[in-house]
Amino acid sequence: MNPVTAIVLFLSLLCVVRSSAVTSPPSPYEVLKSYNLPVGLLPKGAVGYDLDADTGEFAVRFNSTCSFSLQGSYQIRYQPTVTGRISDGRLRDLKGVSVKILFVWVNIVEVDRNGDQLEFSVGIASADFPVENFDECPQCGCGMDCGDASKEEEEETRRVKLRSQI
Repeated sequence: MNPVTAIVLFLSLLCVVRSSAVTSPPSPYEVLKSYNLPVGLLPKGAVGYDLDADTGEFAVRFNSTCSFSLQGSYQIRYQPTVTGRISDGRLRDLKGVSVKILFVWVNIVEVDRNGDQLEFSVGIASADFPVENFDECPQCGCGMDCGDASKEEEEETRRVKLRSQI
């Protein structure tokens, strides 16, 4: 092999190794999809997560508490850290997600996918909703009815990323 071919081969191999090392891990939203769950189970703005692929134990982190209303009647609140266990079509042992029922906040402890339905359990009671209702991620503060707030959220996300790079 001549020296020029060897150098080209070496540089090509180096580029392949370097590009594979740069690939980033999947986002928490991509992880949900890989477990047959819709991305809209999490609001926009997750800043990190941990996942033990063997046990399914996970933790998703946000910059702060996130709350919003859905369909005008449900108020939802996410703590800065949401934990639980994930498996195909199921979230269980959830901590850090609650819904306001009448005047009381109750914890959502489990989400199960049954075909085109998601069943949300608060322990002694549950409710079903179509999976398609969760195709998009809600936004903190405004849920799905954000108007120009989505631009503000994107700008805040950009500022957070810039601060973390400094």
